[in-house]
Amino acid sequence: MTRVPLGCDKNRRLRRQDSSQYRNEVWRRHPSSHTSDFCHNAAHAAFCQGLLLPTSHLFRYTSGMIVTIDGPAGSGKSTIARELAAALGIAWLDTGATYRAMTFKALRDGVDMNNHLALTKMAREVDIRLVTDDAGRLSVMLDGEDVTREIRTKEVTDNAHFIARAQGVRDVLVDLQRRIGAEMGDFVTEGRDQGSVVFPDADVKFFLDARPSIRARRRYEQMTAAGETVDYESILSDVLKRDHLDRNRPNAPLVKPAGAVVIDTSDKTIAQVTSELLEYVEDRR
Repeated sequence: MTRVPLGCDKNRRLRRQDSSQYRNEVWRRHPSSHTSDFCHNAAHAAFCQGLLLPTSHLFRYTSGMIVTIDGPAGSGKSTIARELAAALGIAWLDTGATYRAMTFKALRDGVDMNNHLALTKMAREVDIRLVTDDAGRLSVMLDGEDVTREIRTKEVTDNAHFIARAQGVRDVLVDLQRRIGAEMGDFVTEGRDQGSVVFPDADVKFFLDARPSIRARRRYEQMTAAGETVDYESILSDVLKRDHLDRNRPNAPLVKPAGAVVIDTSDKTIAQVTSELLEYVEDRR
């Protein structure tokens, strides 16, 4: 593994002190990297100055609690992660938004989805920001443009697997997610590889699942509510196809992370699932 130059003695000490002092130092040097407005470029700048360890070990130097939620599409990860974070009073890291933003960028710029080198080059140059307002609403900024709505379309959903299977892009996004997490301190994060790859040493891990028909119905209702014209049967077909792709891709496939609590959300409300997860987390605090 290639290690980052450690820099001066002060930086070495900062990495081993309380995470709040680490965050204050990053804010002082890179004001744009505040928790509510943390960007890829600010993280890279701190990385180059030796403030950060190699990201495979970065999360071990964070004193905050990390909760991961993994699962297939439509299992309720994003909604439950947002609700759980609010109940705990901690940050929410929407990793799916980073993959969707990359997908939208590639589609709009006409990048060949099968050209991993071109996708990786794009990923290294793009500026992604996750911005949270005072009410807790998340906005996704791509090269200075708000693409929060644009990244939720069916076209983006159908093409996200191309981004997910490109190892070079995954490396960039995993690096970004770890740096945002280190900046947040305490946080809930959701995705398909959070507890298995990105944060394997998380304090609490969950794996949410649901019957494919239920997950397809949720996605159908979500998309029609957003004004899209979609067909339930085609959504179900897409869910089954995505399941196969996610579970069988060579890079970070969808698996149940070691030590994860498995919860079937098929016949449960959002409140019921959130309450169940909250109980597990509170027992670990």
